[in-house]
Amino acid sequence: MEGKNNIIELRLPSRLGFEKVAMSTASSVAKLMGFAPDRVEDLKTAVAEACINAMEHGNKLDESLIVGVILSMDETSLEVKVLDTGTGPPSGVHTPDMDKKMHGEEASRGMGMFLIQSLVDEAEWVSSPPAGSYARLVIRLNHTED
Repeated sequence: MEGKNNIIELRLPSRLGFEKVAMSTASSVAKLMGFAPDRVEDLKTAVAEACINAMEHGNKLDESLIVGVILSMDETSLEVKVLDTGTGPPSGVHTPDMDKKMHGEEASRGMGMFLIQSLVDEAEWVSSPPAGSYARLVIRLNHTED
């Protein structure tokens, strides 16, 4: 499974709802690769979160700006890059305080990056001005629980 024939590229408008196109594509590819159903669901959720973050925070829901999604597969893993025109998130992934969130002391939102990290084998956010930034997610076929 090497070479350019193992790359799928999507260009999505920054409009909520279009993350479902990326979710569906990632799900189909993961199933074809032989991922277990629970890992496919994890991937779908992570891809949706990354796309929504790109639309909302990177592209500020400007429908004229594109969210790029690049899926690259090989024999052992699937990599998904979600690209936007923003500057990227602040450094580090904030671990939410669930008690504070449950008691309304912290906003109920703001858990996307934390959630993504918990669902995939690798997650990183890269800022590459002036081009924008991207989230890189990797899920492996031979995943083992920590």
